[in-house]
Amino acid sequence: MSTAILTGQPVPGSSIEGDLRSLGFDVRVASDAAEAETLLAGVPGDQRVALVDARFVGHVHALRLGLTDPRFPLAAIPGAVTAQSAGRQALTRAMARENSTGGGTTLVDSLADRILTALDADGTDVHRPELGSLVAAVPADPQARNEARQAVADVDDEALRLKSAVKSRDGFFTTYCISPYSRYIARWCARRGLTPNQVTTASLLTALIAAACAATGTRGGFVAAGVLLIASFVLDCTDGQLARYSLQYSTLGAWLDATFDRAKEYAYYAGLALGAARGGDDVWALALGAMVLQTCRHVVDFSFNEANHDATANTSPTAALSDKLDSVGWTVWVRRMIVLPIGERWAMIAVLTAVTTPRITFYALLIGCAFAATYTTAGRVLRSLTRKARRTDRAAGALADLADSGPLAQGLAEALKGPARKLPGFVTPAVALLGGLAVVLTSALTDFGGPWPIAAALAYALTSGLAVARPLKGALDWLVPPFLRAAEYGTVLVLAAKADVNGALPAAFGLVAAVAYHHYDTVYRIRGNAGAPPAWLVRSIGGHEGRTLLVTVLAALLTASQFVVALTVLAVAVALVVLVESIRFWVSAGAPAVHDEGEPA
Repeated sequence: MSTAILTGQPVPGSSIEGDLRSLGFDVRVASDAAEAETLLAGVPGDQRVALVDARFVGHVHALRLGLTDPRFPLAAIPGAVTAQSAGRQALTRAMARENSTGGGTTLVDSLADRILTALDADGTDVHRPELGSLVAAVPADPQARNEARQAVADVDDEALRLKSAVKSRDGFFTTYCISPYSRYIARWCARRGLTPNQVTTASLLTALIAAACAATGTRGGFVAAGVLLIASFVLDCTDGQLARYSLQYSTLGAWLDATFDRAKEYAYYAGLALGAARGGDDVWALALGAMVLQTCRHVVDFSFNEANHDATANTSPTAALSDKLDSVGWTVWVRRMIVLPIGERWAMIAVLTAVTTPRITFYALLIGCAFAATYTTAGRVLRSLTRKARRTDRAAGALADLADSGPLAQGLAEALKGPARKLPGFVTPAVALLGGLAVVLTSALTDFGGPWPIAAALAYALTSGLAVARPLKGALDWLVPPFLRAAEYGTVLVLAAKADVNGALPAAFGLVAAVAYHHYDTVYRIRGNAGAPPAWLVRSIGGHEGRTLLVTVLAALLTASQFVVALTVLAVAVALVVLVESIRFWVSAGAPAVHDEGEPA
């Protein structure tokens, strides 16, 4: 139970006590600041507590946004301030100082606002939600109170709450074809006590059923798969809208929301490949290629955002042009659509599944994703080359974590620190690119089972070590992680295709899926400010260069049939290790309570 302490002169006819109780607060009344401090001390330290001025006038949703969001230790709106256990000490300290300095005993002014001023003076981070048209005020006289009440009556609280449940930046398909009704599904779920995690799980199950329908290889199965994939996407939008509508953010929800989108999409790729195989068409290489391309696209997004998360300046003419284009209505939607966000992508996949073949679906997906990747990456490269900014140690550390370097690359990086400092900045991403190209092309251009891919993989380990031998603060150093991802995934894809035996590409699909999960898990830990996965995990699964070298060695030492078995065993081993550690982390009390917005829908 949360506790709200009402302070100040009570106002006849005020609904504040009922509003706070409707939000789950146990309401207590303090006659002066000293009593408020005593009541505050009596609230258990692991419970949320709020100080609210009894004269508060505003929307219930303004109180909900300010006082119940679980993501922030301290939060405030005019006339109210709240603290969870992590922010309790700061609130108690500010209250004690306020009383010791004689800040007021009759509470003629707002104690909550004075406490907030004291917190700001301490440099304490206090979240202040954007209220927009919502009213939150502490009127000083009856006339101001009447005006505030009229302002509350003039704005539909529920309509604003529903509107704010929808992400502000979504794709065209989601904005106009899904969100107009999915927000009402979210409200229906909220009123029946359903949680975002339950809706997320329903979305996953629906997508898995869609994949199973696609795996039947029949026209009826393909049509059902397309319909169910759209239904899964509706639920995928609903879970986030439900979280924002009811402010139900959780540690487990962060993990589910971060990973299930990829699990759904890649499971559907596998279902399409299985369905095509039933009809005599082998499209596993296309399915794996689509997964590799889509994952590398996301790594580009993550790396660029982390590199510029806290850059000290942004004077890029390219960014200025982009902002200018965003001021022209039609260009906003065109630019959001051509990057093929998840809504447009899933809609395209669903329609093509229902009316064409898996091969055509994958061709369209690969062409669309390749164009989107080229467009976005080119724009980001131009921004990086034309901006004047200094990358921070935090950004460099995040890029190093995203690189996923294993013991071999880290040992080489330590040995090459001296020579690396003498190299020009542009060399770092170039070295990563050339090393990756070398191992992929060598694997593609030589016979399966030959020794040359091993030599190329050793050279790749050397270049990978050189690429991370110094802090990744260069203008284009954010390209290093995606280059490394493309090299590892591409090598597995090429060697599996060169094996040319049944089961090789499905086994490779499983291995890349397991490794990709590890990379997505790393991203969302960093986004949640929880740090990268533990070093033992990275070491135990070898790092990108270790896995690449291992796969080339297996291809050289084993027959094609034995290689399939080895890939399967490796995929299962990696999946078990990373999943067990990931689940342990995300359901632990130490994981951050966030609801990541992730990829635009």
